[in-house]
Amino acid sequence: MSSARRAEQGFTLIEMLVALAIFSLAALALLRLGGATATNSASLSDQAIAQLVARNVAVETLSDPQPPAFGVSQGDAVNGGRRWRWTRTVSRSPEARIQQIEIAVQPEAGGPGRASLTIFRRGPV
Repeated sequence: MSSARRAEQGFTLIEMLVALAIFSLAALALLRLGGATATNSASLSDQAIAQLVARNVAVETLSDPQPPAFGVSQGDAVNGGRRWRWTRTVSRSPEARIQQIEIAVQPEAGGPGRASLTIFRRGPV
């Protein structure tokens, strides 16, 4: 009876070390996951703002009474507290009367947050 009683009194040192090792691995995995989530969230936020800038340029292009000239034009925009550089490339689409307009946006300072958008518009008559 005394040996059965001794076995029920607690954990051995090896059992405690194994449990501590497993807990520390799980805690490190959770910390790493939290860091990756924060990084991805910031990157997605930058990409969403870049897409907004591209859509703003597209709306300005589509709402202008005159179609844009063929070729490449560039400009800057401020959105989300940052400066963005956009590039608009206007070319003919397979249909001769329609312009194909490609808009690319990237942060002026570099880094994540790029977006591109292709739109079509009636060309000059």
